[in-house]
Amino acid sequence: MAARVLIVGAGFGGLEVAASLSERFGDDIEVTLIDRSEHFVFGFAKLDVLFGKRTVDSVTHPYGRIAKPGVRFVRTEIRAIDPGARRVTTDAGVFDADHLVIALGADLDPASTPGLAEHGLEFYSNAGAFAARDALAAFTGGRVVIGVAATPFKCPPAPSETALLLHEYLTARGLRAASEIDLVMPLPSPVPPVPTASDALLREFAERGIRWHPNRAISRVDAHEIVFEDAATLPFDLFLGVPRHVAPPVLVEAGLAENGWVASDPVTLQTGHPDVYAIGDAADTGSPKAGAFAEGQAAVVADRIAARIAHADSTREYDGGGACYVEFGGHRAARVGVTFAGGTFDDASESLASVKDDYRVSRIQRWIGDPVPAS
Repeated sequence: MAARVLIVGAGFGGLEVAASLSERFGDDIEVTLIDRSEHFVFGFAKLDVLFGKRTVDSVTHPYGRIAKPGVRFVRTEIRAIDPGARRVTTDAGVFDADHLVIALGADLDPASTPGLAEHGLEFYSNAGAFAARDALAAFTGGRVVIGVAATPFKCPPAPSETALLLHEYLTARGLRAASEIDLVMPLPSPVPPVPTASDALLREFAERGIRWHPNRAISRVDAHEIVFEDAATLPFDLFLGVPRHVAPPVLVEAGLAENGWVASDPVTLQTGHPDVYAIGDAADTGSPKAGAFAEGQAAVVADRIAARIAHADSTREYDGGGACYVEFGGHRAARVGVTFAGGTFDDASESLASVKDDYRVSRIQRWIGDPVPAS
């Protein structure tokens, strides 16, 4: 009987586990990949849509196109997870597995910041980014505030990248002189794990007149005004917010996220339940919450599952590694790398912008099978 692998969540991590196991076993394995969404959207492609560089259709890739040996995609809502039994209850029925991979990502909770949903726009979800695109297109000048409600949050460099791309966008529309850009974060620097990256970003902010507000905790969002926890205020004409991130409720209800996120061993990604792994944004591994880190974790999990199926031992361990690309504008991108041992920063260049796009294209082709033109 073929081994049954159940993957809940079809983001970077879930897709990589499925692709890797398919490559190794073909039809000699039963991989079921479950997600509530119809399409996959590459993380940083949302900013491309937000600033009018790509259309929505060009960045949405239907999961239904996945045609990998041994892999079945099921679009459904997950209602309950029993990690001890490796059983998942969904609207499409009950699924049992020999190996369970939890890759559900993090949910956004705009309601936890009073007024954010009423007076601001979140741009971290697919729908939010697409809606914010329309608001930016209608913007005619004023103060734009980009604000992070709480840590941790996905893709730590993204708010800084948004500020730089917003500067470029408003300049191209002839609105920069009539506008102000403020970036508010509850962190001491834009990318705390990598000081060289933070220094480079702060220099770029200064050159572009982007105001940087570190260590600021947002209490609420009123009409045209942010109120901080110390009662200070910051007015705005357009607020682009990064909401608080939380573990999906189904993981909390399963007893897997008692301390906010699913505990998994940082190097093996194993949870406290045999043959149950947690990767990506929902997992508490000590790594940043970003797709590249989920992909690295997925490679380790796939190797360990393959070894278990072969009744062998795997020495593959996760080193905390991953890299985020940061658009600086002007067709230049930088790269921020992090491992458990430290961080690296590669200065912004046109060549890295090409590497970033090649990364997007190669992963879409590997995971979904979609032909994706490079930009």
